[in-house]
Amino acid sequence: MSADTAGTVAGILAAAARGDFPAPDGSTTILPQPNGRDAGVLSFTAHSVVLLDEDPEWIRAELAAASADPLVASMTPGFLTALTARTGRYMNTIDLMTVADALPGDPEIELREIDDQEHPRVARALKYRDGVRVWVTDGGLVTLGRGVAGRTEVAVEVDEDVRHRGLGRALATAARHLTPDPVVWAQVSPGNARSVRTFQAAGYRTVGAEALLVAR
Repeated sequence: MSADTAGTVAGILAAAARGDFPAPDGSTTILPQPNGRDAGVLSFTAHSVVLLDEDPEWIRAELAAASADPLVASMTPGFLTALTARTGRYMNTIDLMTVADALPGDPEIELREIDDQEHPRVARALKYRDGVRVWVTDGGLVTLGRGVAGRTEVAVEVDEDVRHRGLGRALATAARHLTPDPVVWAQVSPGNARSVRTFQAAGYRTVGAEALLVAR
């Protein structure tokens, strides 16, 4: 990690993608938001990162009040509720953070890039990402965009009538060819076991969890 990014959200994420994680010492790192949109909590093994433009002393007091166990405090309902009340933002789910290395060459699946800002998946992506691009194939689509701290993030969608044929895995793998960066990130709800299995099968590895606070 370079000296200019070591203490930033982008630097922590880049290091985690390489397998270089924050010290598992039960501590919490508090950092300013990388921009006005991205706020929340990143959780790694025995280490959390709070990215929020709020008083660090208030944050640490709420962590202490949420749980006597510093290993879990940052992801407890009490702490996350305190953050939403303080900021006026809301939270969707706690997601798995997964990442995969870029692959050379073109995707094995045939894709066509489109410009459809009205598609529900695209409209949702635009709430959380910049520079969203969309590729489609028969029965599915894949989107890429710049999300938390500028990382490239992927989302895939497969039509119900073509599920269980490996298309989701093919689309998730295609994102590894399409990413402009050395890695591509995917956030997956732990309860969505089908998606978890899809991204694991496509070579994505879990590096932590995240709870993002979304502006209303």
